[in-house]
This record gives sequence, C-alpha cells and structure tokens, in this order.
Amino acid sequence: MVEDYSTTKSALMEESKKKIKVTKIKESRIGAVDFNNLAFGKMYADHMLVADFDGKEWVNAEILPYGNISVSPSNAAWHYGQAIFEGIKAYKDQEGNPMIFRPVDNFKRFNVSAERMGMVSVPEWLFMGGLAQLIDMDRDWIPTGEGCSLYLRPFMIASDEYIGVRPSEHYKFMIINSPAGPYFNKPIKLLVQDKYVRAFPGGVGYAKAAGNYGGTMYPTELAKKAGYDQVLWVDGFEYKSLQECGTMNLFVIIGNKAITPDLSQGTILAGVTRASVMELLKDMGLTVEERPISIDEVIAAYKDGTLREVFGTGTAASVAYVEQLDYKDVSIKLDTTKYAVGSEIIKQMDAIRTGKVADTRGWNFRV
Repeated sequence: MVEDYSTTKSALMEESKKKIKVTKIKESRIGAVDFNNLAFGKMYADHMLVADFDGKEWVNAEILPYGNISVSPSNAAWHYGQAIFEGIKAYKDQEGNPMIFRPVDNFKRFNVSAERMGMVSVPEWLFMGGLAQLIDMDRDWIPTGEGCSLYLRPFMIASDEYIGVRPSEHYKFMIINSPAGPYFNKPIKLLVQDKYVRAFPGGVGYAKAAGNYGGTMYPTELAKKAGYDQVLWVDGFEYKSLQECGTMNLFVIIGNKAITPDLSQGTILAGVTRASVMELLKDMGLTVEERPISIDEVIAAYKDGTLREVFGTGTAASVAYVEQLDYKDVSIKLDTTKYAVGSEIIKQMDAIRTGKVADTRGWNFRV
C-alpha cells in the first residue's frame, strides 16, 4: 500500500521549518561544477545541515553554507568510534522537481544504527524535514546525466570532550550533499576473502557504523593491488557463507532463482536498494530467496551452467555487475553483456527514481 503523506508530510515540514534556522550562501559555487564529468564524492553542494544534542534535546539546528566545523582534539568520536551514517540519493522527475528515493527507510535504519552504537536517536523533523529543506535549497545541484544523482550523506558523531570509555552524552548530526556520477562505471571483479572478516554474529555488521568500513580498508587495498575492485566478505567460521561485498549487498541468479544472503545473523546491512531490487525481481517472475548461500553453491552452479548473473546493489553503486569472482584457486568469469536480469533491474530502478513511470509503491519522497 502506498503511504499517504498529504497530512503527515505537511505537519512534518511545518515543524521542521519552525525548528531549523536557515542561512543561505551569499554566492553559489555551482558555476564551477562540470556536470558532464562528475566523480563520486569529491564535490559538495552549497549548503549543509548541522544540529547538536546537548544531553537533553536537539538544539542549534541550522542549514548554512557548506564549510569546515570546529572539533575538539578530545572529541569522543575520534577515540571510541561512535559514528554512524547513511547514504541516500535525490533525482529530478520529468518536470525537474526533486525526489528523494526511499529516505524514510534510511531514517529508520539510521536510528537502528544509533541504538546499536549506544547513541541517541534523531527525530523525524530533523532528519526527514531537514533533508527535504536542504534538498529544496540545493535543488539546482541535482544532476540529470545518466547514472548521476545528488548523493546525500546524513551522519552523526559523538561530541563529548572527554577521554573515557562510555557512551557520549552529546552528539552532532549533519547532512551534506554531493553531486555524483556512477560509483562503478564498468563491471567489477571480486575477491572472495578467506582470511579477514568483516562481521560476526552479535557484532555491529548490520549497523551503518563508520568502524565497519574502517576495518575493511586494509584487506580491500590488498585486493585492489591484486587486480580486484572489491572484496566479497564471508563468515569467519568456515569462510564460505557469503555476506556482502564492499559497499553493496549481493544477488546471485541461479536458474530462475534470485538468491541474496539473509539478515538473520546480523552480519550484513539491510540495504534499501536490496529491498527495492527484491520487489522488482518478484515482479519479473523470479523466485526470490533470502537465505544462507555458500561460495560452494555458487561454484557448483557455475560448473553446471546454471549460474546466470552475479551483481551487487547499494545506494552508491546502484546495481553493479560482477564479471569475475575468485575464491582460492577457482575463478568464476561471467559475460555481463548477457545480463538480462540486471539490465532490466537497472532500467526499472532508473525509471522509478526519475518519474518516468508511476511510483506505485510510494518510494519517492517529493520535495
């Protein structure tokens, strides 16, 4: 059922506008941007949102010109890792109006991450209302080129000036925006990691915590030096059960089944793009299975000819084709030019996010 925002959205925006101060930039920097040659994550829009939790409530909420902030050397986030974030994208519909793709899901997941990291929750008026106000102000920064979007990065860090191991009492919440091109502009090669581990059951693998990514940097760099684009993480017990790859969830198409690792172990992110793709796959007539899947099953399907496609999904990467998957002495090579499922998913996702087709699921949050 499509959610009706006609009342709740207007009330949300009214509260947000009352509580968030707005200071506009004197002169936009947009004239210096080459929108035909956008890299990912290197350029930032005119404004950002900043707010502080003072130990009791959220205060000092303001949208202001993008710029540096002052942080104490004793800031607890530097020392103890209380830092979480989200990745969201905004597009323009066929009339040029801004639309944010499924931000309500990101808002909910943000607070799930906050709870797991012992941090305070962020209210809807600040996250959702602030996001909408910010995008409205920076709407001209939304690119319309193929594979491009305005990438939105809400994040929160501890802000206690205290050297001591305990949850912070104060926090800073921010949102910055980045006009971005494709994260991957070609099919990728994955190394199935059989030494290092990203997450264990009971850990923080399901949270979008900064430390989850920090811990993957070294093995990922080793993989890149060996000629791979990303690491495909597996369990740390047998090093066989697939989890997620780098910045993406994983889908394996075997026969008429689309298989994606399940969330029951708490070791992978509940991706918003993942959830969207699962619905579209069902509409396409595929059987979608959320379950444990081992690298052995993938290798067996490759050898018997039933392995059709492997791709990753994520907000930054959208849908990324996997052309090679290596595990120990086995190399799986796939012809991505024949990816009928992946190409249809990309086509449908693009059409929904840019208003080319009706949004029957209520995924787009119109600004």
